[in-house]
Amino acid sequence: MPSLCRDCFAWHETPVHRRCPNCGRPRLLSHPELGTLTVAHLDCDAFYASVEKRDNPDLSQFPVIVGGGRRGVVSTCCYVARIAGVRSAMPMFKALALCPDAVIIRPRMDHYAAVSREIRARMTALTPLVEPLSLDEAFMDLGGTERLLGAPPALSMARLAAEIEAEIGVSVSVGLSHNKYLAKIASDLDKPRGFSVIGRAETVDFLAPRPVRSIWGVGAAFAARLEADGYRTNADLSAADPVRLTAIHGSMGRRLWELAQGIDTRAVSPDHETKSISSETTFDDDLNDTDALCGHLWRLSVRTSDRAKAKGLVGATVTLKLKTAGFKTLSRQTRTEPATNHAQTLYSAAEPLLRRMLESGPYRLIGIGLSTLSQHVHHTETEALFEDRSDALRRAEDVTDGIRARFGTGAILRGRALK
Repeated sequence: MPSLCRDCFAWHETPVHRRCPNCGRPRLLSHPELGTLTVAHLDCDAFYASVEKRDNPDLSQFPVIVGGGRRGVVSTCCYVARIAGVRSAMPMFKALALCPDAVIIRPRMDHYAAVSREIRARMTALTPLVEPLSLDEAFMDLGGTERLLGAPPALSMARLAAEIEAEIGVSVSVGLSHNKYLAKIASDLDKPRGFSVIGRAETVDFLAPRPVRSIWGVGAAFAARLEADGYRTNADLSAADPVRLTAIHGSMGRRLWELAQGIDTRAVSPDHETKSISSETTFDDDLNDTDALCGHLWRLSVRTSDRAKAKGLVGATVTLKLKTAGFKTLSRQTRTEPATNHAQTLYSAAEPLLRRMLESGPYRLIGIGLSTLSQHVHHTETEALFEDRSDALRRAEDVTDGIRARFGTGAILRGRALK
């Protein structure tokens, strides 16, 4: 059975017990298929909180929560806070009740994105087949890299994890398997600083006792329906008739039957398509003031616009999202022609929707999203000769973007941004 020391990277082809014969340390990874598995999932450990602790070492021993204000939710938290019961997406008031000594830090998304790019660069240095899922996690396919890198994928991933921790200052956990679904499960088995393997031979036995609620994409409501039908574990689903599951649950029924057995034929795709781009904010107090809501909508339109421009994307569908004081989520959509990524156009499309919904307030959250995305195509000089007022406004915004890029995002503001 091959074994790998995650500290000195010694590779042993014969069984090794407890400690590495080379360095004497205990972080050994042993598995019969260790040298042949090629699909990895890399997941940063409590990413936002880890970056904040890296940037401010005085926080190292304190529980840290990254999230909104008193009315917001937890974006993420460090493992010290998790011991107290704090979890991502938990309302801040509940998190503070569980961990009153926590240090609360507002998210710095641009900064986290910059750190994410550093990590991504190290991943793509190993293989071009990197599929990001978010800022802090991505799939990698290292098939065919052994000769180029001079190491099997398991060893390359162990070196990568150590490099990220030493040079960037955040720890990661790695899952290694023969497909994406199992690699993602594996990366969560031994957090933080973990490295877990799920091989082909053990797949069915490993998955069988796991509850249907653990299947990727199965939420609480769907899980309750499955359990009511007698499907409580992966073993129950894999023993079911796939035709019957498909008849009841459509294509998801067949997908459930496959995932219950560890079947996942999806390739790692570096060209993973972005479906939508959005921004939202939660207020400290319920809000129904028109000017204040419009001010928030403008700032979120700018943020969403910046993200779309950074990706070179335009969208034809604008979605306004509102959450009432009673936690009811309301959304309205409208189309834009042509597709856009300009803040002024986003705001102009969403503002009438907002004004028509004021009577349903007050609101605790507002958000704006852009979807039906496509690559941005620049106008030609000939087209510019026939521009109307909206075209002139878009060109003015392009000039404004240039000023902000050079002197900072606060260098130039519209009056409504101050509301």
